[in-house]
Amino acid sequence: MLKTLVTLVTGGASGLGRGTVNRFAKKGGQVIICDLPTSKGEEVTKEIGENVQFIPADVTSEKDIQNLVDEITKKYGKLNLVVNCAGIYKTNILYNSSSARTTPLNDFKDVLMTNVVGTFNVIRLTAGLLSKNEPDGDGLRGVIVNTSGMNAFKGTLGQTTNSAACGAIHSMTKPLASDLGGEGIRVVTIAPSFIKTPMNEHFSEALQHTICSDSISAPNRFGDADEFAHLVQTIVSNPYINGTTVELSAGLQVYL
Repeated sequence: MLKTLVTLVTGGASGLGRGTVNRFAKKGGQVIICDLPTSKGEEVTKEIGENVQFIPADVTSEKDIQNLVDEITKKYGKLNLVVNCAGIYKTNILYNSSSARTTPLNDFKDVLMTNVVGTFNVIRLTAGLLSKNEPDGDGLRGVIVNTSGMNAFKGTLGQTTNSAACGAIHSMTKPLASDLGGEGIRVVTIAPSFIKTPMNEHFSEALQHTICSDSISAPNRFGDADEFAHLVQTIVSNPYINGTTVELSAGLQVYL
């Protein structure tokens, strides 16, 4: 089944997105990487192979994403799966009295604009193309998978900005599934915890060990981007998963 899919992965040049591109390309499907022009999208495309295409775009730009959809339509004639991985992460304590410093407003705006507005923008402009697919026996035509995070449920010190973004994406999931259900489009969100990606490179091996020992049930390690991609594949393969957020956390108990 995966060989017949045309998949769009935002933020596909690195991290969770790249892991998803790798897995779905190896399964034989056509994969489009959507990432910024300054990303490693071209490099990743050459590295993975001929069934991967890089189309540079800013997920917050209506013009960029509409051009992306037009190009996919022209080249492939369809789109089956959208995986929204484009996002940024900023940690700030709201206010520090010793320095009289407060969180920069632009940090909050930037994260919400990229993670939430960008995700919404991609969904609203790709839904029309997904809806044009021939329905299967269940009347289903396509799948959208979004990326939230454990901050949606377990936000802590310095995580107000990221929790707001993760919480918004989680909260959009069920109403989006309701909105698009009549079109035969499923919407599912994944909330990962600690995954080995460039976004988490600041965690030393010693700190990773401490976090895993104190917070994770089993397996006692950070996750891998391919484990995220494997969950995306499971969601695609199981038509009864819809309108929900799935934790990918190895039984995370405390979010540090």
